[in-house]
Amino acid sequence: MGKKIMLVDDAAFMRMTIKNCLTKAGYTELIEASDGQMAVETYEKEHPDLVIMDITMPNLDGIGALKEIKAKDPAAKVVMCSAMGQEAMVVEAIQLGAMDFIVKPFKPDRILQTVSKILG
Repeated sequence: MGKKIMLVDDAAFMRMTIKNCLTKAGYTELIEASDGQMAVETYEKEHPDLVIMDITMPNLDGIGALKEIKAKDPAAKVVMCSAMGQEAMVVEAIQLGAMDFIVKPFKPDRILQTVSKILG
């Protein structure tokens, strides 16, 4: 498909879950980062077409990483992930420029629907 997607989550299991879902759908260029700081550094190097990022992470949370990525690239496409009960953070993320959010636990259909909506 030729679209590069970066998966950012401190839980390797969550990254693997999304990765498996995307791989089955034909997405092959998948990059991973385990926290917000790594996400910002990796974004600068790789310039992915889409970032799927957890909100709650060590070192730099998803909100902080979103701010830094958007400051460097206002056109960045970022989708936030959050568990139930983090509505305030989700609202803040959308206000900061996140394009969508996915609630954990993930439903594969929802992930694919969001990715295809944004990447076309």
